[in-house]
Amino acid sequence: MKAIFDEAELATMKFGVGQPVPRTEDPTLLTGQGRYTDDLNRDGQAYGVFVRSSIAHGVLNGIDLDEARAMPGVLAIYTGADLAGYGPIRCGVPLKNFDGSEMRNPMRPAFPTDKVRFVGDPIAMVVAETPDQARDAAEVVVADIDPLPAVTDARLGAADGAPLLYNETPNNVVLDYHFGDKQAVDKAFASAAHVTKLGIVNNRVIVSAMEPRSAIAEYDPADQKWTIRVGSQGAFGLRNLLAKDILQVAPEKVRVLTGNVGGSFGMKAFVYPEYPALFHAARELGRPVKWTSDRSESFLADQAGRDHEVTAELALDAEGRFLGLRITGYGNMGAYIGQVSPMMSTLNIVKNVTSVYKVPAMEVTTKCVFTNSSPVSAYRGAGRPEGNYYMERLVETAAREMGIDRVELRRRNHIQPSEIPYDTVSGLTYDSGEFTAVLDKALAFADWDGFEARKADSQARGKLRGRGIGDYLEVTAPPQNEMGGIRFEDDGTVTIITGTLDYGQGHWAPFAQVLHSKLGVPFEKVRLLQGDSDELIAGGGTGGSKSIMASGAAIVEASDKVIEAGKKIAGHLLEAAVADIEFQRGRFSIVGTDRSIGVMEIAEKLRGGVDLPDDVPQTLDVKHVHEGGPSAFPNGCHVAEVEIDPDTGVVEVVRYHMVNDFGTVVNPLLVEGQAHGGIVQGIGQALMERCVYDEDGQVLTGSYMDYAVPRAADAPFFAFGTHSVPATTNPLGAKGCGEAGCAGSLPSVMNAVVDALAEYGVRHVDMPATPEKVWRIIQDARN
Repeated sequence: MKAIFDEAELATMKFGVGQPVPRTEDPTLLTGQGRYTDDLNRDGQAYGVFVRSSIAHGVLNGIDLDEARAMPGVLAIYTGADLAGYGPIRCGVPLKNFDGSEMRNPMRPAFPTDKVRFVGDPIAMVVAETPDQARDAAEVVVADIDPLPAVTDARLGAADGAPLLYNETPNNVVLDYHFGDKQAVDKAFASAAHVTKLGIVNNRVIVSAMEPRSAIAEYDPADQKWTIRVGSQGAFGLRNLLAKDILQVAPEKVRVLTGNVGGSFGMKAFVYPEYPALFHAARELGRPVKWTSDRSESFLADQAGRDHEVTAELALDAEGRFLGLRITGYGNMGAYIGQVSPMMSTLNIVKNVTSVYKVPAMEVTTKCVFTNSSPVSAYRGAGRPEGNYYMERLVETAAREMGIDRVELRRRNHIQPSEIPYDTVSGLTYDSGEFTAVLDKALAFADWDGFEARKADSQARGKLRGRGIGDYLEVTAPPQNEMGGIRFEDDGTVTIITGTLDYGQGHWAPFAQVLHSKLGVPFEKVRLLQGDSDELIAGGGTGGSKSIMASGAAIVEASDKVIEAGKKIAGHLLEAAVADIEFQRGRFSIVGTDRSIGVMEIAEKLRGGVDLPDDVPQTLDVKHVHEGGPSAFPNGCHVAEVEIDPDTGVVEVVRYHMVNDFGTVVNPLLVEGQAHGGIVQGIGQALMERCVYDEDGQVLTGSYMDYAVPRAADAPFFAFGTHSVPATTNPLGAKGCGEAGCAGSLPSVMNAVVDALAEYGVRHVDMPATPEKVWRIIQDARN
C-alpha cells in the first residue's frame, strides 16, 4: 500500500512554516549550558569596576585616586582625562526642530570631566587582579564635586529657571519637535461637536533584563584589532558604531562577539560609556579586562524606558467620527542623549498613534528635555505601545463622554478592508488588515456579552470589576539590509548566518523552519550563527519587531541562490541539461523522470571532492544580503478584565483574551510566547512599575525592595487567537510580533481599571495603578 505522505511531506508537516516547533535553544539553556558574557573568562584577564557619581548634578573639581592606587591588586585607574582620545557617543536620529533648525546634540564622552549629570554617571574605572580588589579600591576613590540643583522631571526641566545641564542647551530642550498640519488640525478642532482631552503620564520604567550588562575587552597589538565580548542586539551594527564613533578605526579592526543574551528589550542595543573604558584598559595593560554590572548598578546606569508626559486631544463630529488628533508633551531624555533617545516620544508617536483608525488631521508636538536622570532609550515597543495607549484612552473616554457604545465608536472609525492600501496622515501606507473583523472576533472570543454576569459575581464577593479594549496597530521598524548566509558544514550540518540576534526570542527554530520549508534541509541539521561580526557582511540587528521579516526574507532569497547553484551541479551529476532540472521538497530531479538527487546529497558529494567542470558552481554556500524593505503593520485587539478590592486598592487582571494579526505566523508556539511576555511587561507598567527620583535626583526605587516587577501570580492565563492577513511587503507575508503584547496590554488593562472605577466618577487613572493610588481614589470619591 502506497504511503499517503512521503518522508519530505511528513517533515514539512512537522517542521515547516506554520508549525508550533519548540524552541531549539531551550535544552541548552534550561540545563545551564548557556554561555552568557559573565560565564566567559579569558586567560590573564583583569577586572574593572566603575566609580559612579552619588550626586545627581554638580561640578567635578577633581578625583583623588592616591589611596585607591595603593590598594592591593590594583593595576590602574582611569578617568575622563585618560579617555579623551576616544570618540563620543552620539545621537543617530536626524530630527529637526519645529523651525527647521538642527536639534541640539551635546555628545557624551566616556566619562565626564566637567560636571556629573545623574546619580550613576561613571567618573572612573578601577582595574585590578580580582573583582573584590577592584571593588575595594573603587570604594576609597574620592570625588570632589560641588553640588548643583537638580531636575528629573521633563516638564519642570523645560521651565524657565530650571537647572541647566548644558550651557549650550537653553531650557534643557534638546529638540522642539513638530509634525503635522497645524492649520488643518486647528480647523478640525474648531468644527468639532465634541473634544476629549486627557493629560497622560507614560511612567519611567527600569528595564530589568534578567542578565545584567557585562563585557570583556581585548586588544591585539600585532593586528591592531579590538575585540569585545558583550551582550547586544546585533553584532554587526554594534561593531560599526564602536569602530566609527568610539575607536575611529576601520570596521574590520573591531570584532564584536555576542553569545547568549538574557534579555535586552532595547537596552543593550547601543554603545555604553563602559566599552571605551574597557578597551582603553585592555590596550594599556596588554591583557583582557572584564566587567559585570551588579543589579544596583543596573538600576542607576542602564538606559531606562518610557518617561513621557502628554496632553492628548481628540476632535469628533456629532456622530462620533474622528476629525483630528493632537498630542502635545514632553519626552525625558535623561542626562545624555542616546543613539535613538528622541525617537520614542516623537517619530514613533507620529507613526503609531492613529492606529487602526481613520484620522484626517494630526499634530504631534514634543519637547525632548535633558534631566538629571539616567539616559532614556528604547524599551519594548519604543513609542509604539505609547502611541496606541494614548489613542485608546482617548477613544474610551470619548465614548463615555458622548454616550456612544465604546465598541461602536471603534467600528465607526476603523479603516475598512476596501480602503486598503490606506495612506495615513503620518505618511505611511497600510498594505493589509481587517481591523473590524479582528475586533469582533476578539469580543466574541472574550465573551464580551457575558460580562455583566461576571461583574455581578465580583460584586457578590465585594469586588469591583471592569473591562477594557486595546485595539492596536504597530508600525514595525523598517527591515534594514540583512545577511542571509547559508553554509554547508563538514559535519553535515547547515549553518544560517544572519545579523539579527536572539536575546530571548528563540530565532533558531523559526529561521530553521523557513530554511526547511524553502530548501528541504532537515530541521535537526540546521545551526544558527548570529553573534560574530567577523562572519557578517550586513546586519540590521534585532529590534522593532522586524527579525522574521528581515532574516526570513534573507533566508528565502539565499535559498533561491542555493537552488540556482544546485540545479547546475545536479545537471552535471545527473547528466541532464540545467533547463530540465526542477527542485521540489529538497530534491533536484530531471523533469518527467524518477531520477533525482537531494540537496544534502549534493553537499556530501562536494565535501568528498567530486570533480566538477569550471563552469559549474563549486559550492552550495551563499553569502547574500537582503535589501531592506518597508515596515509591516501587526495589529490586533486585546480584551482585559480586572477586579479591584475597594478596601485595599489591589488590582488583579482576572481574564485576558486577544486576537492578533501577525500576518503569516512562522511558529505559532513562539509567537504566542512573545505575546505573553509583552503583555506581562505591559501589566507591569500599568499596575506597578515606576522609577522615582527625589528632588535631589536620588533614585528612591533603586532595588527590587522598592521597585515592583510582575511575577507569575500577577498574570492571568492568556487566551490567544489569530486572524492572519498576510503582509504584502515581504516574501513570507509576516508582520512581526515581539512588541505587540505591550501595545495591546497597556490600553486594555488601564481601560479596564477606569471602567471598574467609573461608578466613583473616575475619568482617568495614570499608570501605574498601584494599590495605594487606587485606594486613595476610592477614598476621595467616598468622602
